Amino acid sequence: MSNPPKTSLADLEERAKFVRTETVRLSRIAGAGHYSSTFSCAEILAALYYSQMRIDPQNPNWEDRDRFIMSKGHAAIGLYPVLADLGYFDPAELETYTRLGSKFGDHPDMKKVTGLDFSSGSLGHGLSVGVGMALAGRTNKRDYRTYVMLGDGELAEGQIWEAVMAGGHFQLGHLVILLDRNSLSIDGHTEDIMRIEPIHHRLASFGWDVQRVDGHDLTAVLDAFSNLPDAPDGKPQAIVFDTIKGRGVKRMEMSLDWHVGNLVGEDYDEVMAELEAGLQPYEAEPEL
Repeated sequence: MSNPPKTSLADLEERAKFVRTETVRLSRIAGAGHYSSTFSCAEILAALYYSQMRIDPQNPNWEDRDRFIMSKGHAAIGLYPVLADLGYFDPAELETYTRLGSKFGDHPDMKKVTGLDFSSGSLGHGLSVGVGMALAGRTNKRDYRTYVMLGDGELAEGQIWEAVMAGGHFQLGHLVILLDRNSLSIDGHTEDIMRIEPIHHRLASFGWDVQRVDGHDLTAVLDAFSNLPDAPDGKPQAIVFDTIKGRGVKRMEMSLDWHVGNLVGEDYDEVMAELEAGLQPYEAEPEL
């Protein structure tokens, strides 16, 4: 298998909806879940797995496959259903999500879940691993890309910036940062906790090519992927996706209350109905 089929925009919209509804469903099984952090990257995951990455679910250890590192590992609840949908494992296995003995934890374990390239826990390590994977690809004369999804909250970790510096120094052109810039972390607004803007200029200053797009506009997301140069020894690549934490559910959008939560009863039914209706225009709450 070379590249995945170029799925239509309508299909990708359905896959992004699927990421969100499965997140809500699996959270009910667990009794809690990371809703808003997953909702912000739903379109990115859909475009990446169904239209961009070079993968083969029937041959998960294919040496020339593209690699994906979910550094913001708490969003794995949205990745598991994608892997099941693509055929890496039986979707029925997800019914055990977080139960005793299940292979599916709140954070991903690559030794247990087929299709994963990285086990996360404490945040901030993913890009360092990505640098290593990209260097291994160069050493072994493989042309795969290594994609690393970062949360903007974990950019406060110094290890991230050591890896940014290394990626630029070694000219790892097939290393790609996918930054979910949803502006919130569990402790509050990222700019209040540790300012990262202008993040596109900061990454560029370390020798990275940077694009910045709306992470919920699938056309823009696909265009950003199409613009990635095939230059394994050129500048590493970064795409800053401006997103809305909790996108798709009004009560969760840009709310600090839904980083982790649990929906039950009528609340569960209302949120599922809202998601099934599709994305509605986002309206920011007026500042007091």
